[in-house]
Amino acid sequence: ETNTLPFHPFENQQGDLLRVEKEHQVLKEQLKEAEEKFEQLQSRSLEEIGALEELLKKSIEETEVSQNELDWFHQDSETQMKKWQQEKKENRENLKALRSTAKKHSDTNERYLKTIDDKEKQYNVSLNAFLETSNKFANDKGKLEELIQKSQDDSQECEKRAVKAEVSVLQTWKETETWKLKGTIAKAEGNLRMLKALSSSASAAPVLKSQIDSWEIFIANVKKQLEKVEAEYDEKIELVKNGARNCLSKVEIVDVPYP
Repeated sequence: ETNTLPFHPFENQQGDLLRVEKEHQVLKEQLKEAEEKFEQLQSRSLEEIGALEELLKKSIEETEVSQNELDWFHQDSETQMKKWQQEKKENRENLKALRSTAKKHSDTNERYLKTIDDKEKQYNVSLNAFLETSNKFANDKGKLEELIQKSQDDSQECEKRAVKAEVSVLQTWKETETWKLKGTIAKAEGNLRMLKALSSSASAAPVLKSQIDSWEIFIANVKKQLEKVEAEYDEKIELVKNGARNCLSKVEIVDVPYP
């Protein structure tokens, strides 16, 4: 009659209803705060993902440009090599012809020496012709040596450009793969932050602990994969710089399954 007795069956003792209502209000405020934090984390993660996707797109475009340049370098090198081989063949034929001519004049000179008393004038004409041919042979030989040296210099320059192009391609592949892995790490860390924020509630912590552990293991494995990819690409780049060949291949990436 004086409202001092518990209101059964909703109260075991006086004031239980008021206490439950206050606890309910506190939980509503905590839920609202958690939802705001989740929205902030989600917005930040979307911005980071957008930036990483833009970087990935730019890297892919640079890779295509580098590959086209490498193909052009290979084609140019093959063209120069074929041209040099053709010139070498022609120069050998010319050299053989010049040697034959020199031998022919030498034989003529020996015949004239036997009859020098009778044909001194004719001998002098043939001697002058021989000297002229010898000078021409020497000039042609000097030109051939210059052409050979130029071809060797061009070949070395082509090799340097090919090495530079291979290094550029490997560096681009490295950056592309590391950006992908870093993007995966960023997404996973965003999920982990969200789970840790949600686990701040005492009732949710036991449920989310196994998920938090799984995401932490996943992030650690992806970081190991990232270190492995960077190390192997750096090794390939160093081998190419030191003159190694057949190193232009992508590093194998092992997909780490998401939790």
